[in-house]
Amino acid sequence: MDLTSANLQALFKAYKTNFQQGFNSLGEQGALYEQFCTTVPSTTAVEVYPFLKSLPRLREWIGDRVIHSLEGADFSIKNRKFELTEGVPRDNIEDDTYGLYGPVFQEFGRSSREHPNELAVETLEANPLCYDGQQLFDGDHPVLDAKGRETSVSNDMGGSGPAWYVMDLTRVIKPLVFQKRRDYNFRSITNLTDAEVFLRDKFLFGTDARVNAGPGLWQLVVRSNQEFTAANYEAARKRLQEIKGDYGRPLALRHSHTMVPNNMEGAARRVLQNQLTTGGATNEWAGTSQLILNPWLASA
Repeated sequence: MDLTSANLQALFKAYKTNFQQGFNSLGEQGALYEQFCTTVPSTTAVEVYPFLKSLPRLREWIGDRVIHSLEGADFSIKNRKFELTEGVPRDNIEDDTYGLYGPVFQEFGRSSREHPNELAVETLEANPLCYDGQQLFDGDHPVLDAKGRETSVSNDMGGSGPAWYVMDLTRVIKPLVFQKRRDYNFRSITNLTDAEVFLRDKFLFGTDARVNAGPGLWQLVVRSNQEFTAANYEAARKRLQEIKGDYGRPLALRHSHTMVPNNMEGAARRVLQNQLTTGGATNEWAGTSQLILNPWLASA
């Protein structure tokens, strides 16, 4: 290939098409994180999240309005930068072997689409501090009881095996936050006068983004590291649905989704989808929650 500006631009467009094909190849699985993350556009290096201490609920209007202040205004998530870059030797382009890199950039696209899923699970498994100063999964989340006294609430069922999660994903706010400062974008250095090309005789192609994930509302998710059985599922489901807000206010939490790692798929399907138990009795838990199979969750 002659290394003209027009030819190099055409090469970039071809590689960008490969990138987009890879990005689109995952379909709905690429947006797995959107099921349990609130996606927020970011406009600064650090976003501050004034989450409500408890989920909002209407009250009868008697007298003046009761003004609810946003709590946790010092809770923030800092954006992180990520990149993936490939150098294509100038000789390969001149010798017309540049087509060998098409599948590489298709994988770049797939990796970019998967990255938010990976970051979201990284957050779950890191168990970071959330807006109330406790870890996302903790036995000591501070909540005021009916008499205004501080009490501890747990959203962690304990255990020593791989983690699985029961969640209320029916609300706009989710258990996690995924923020985007700069979305994933495919870019290149293909100008013969650029320093990288001059010094190393390589054209650069790559993707980058400024994003991050962090904890949202702990009330919307319960973690269990116990074996996935009907009894443990029932206990985790009950724990989620019984979580209350301050002063004993019901939150009307609905257990809508259960998320498990790959190695738990069979056990989860038996509990959540089979109409009969292994003994032939009616399975009372069939259809009570939508199963999310998340391949990024640790299986051991």
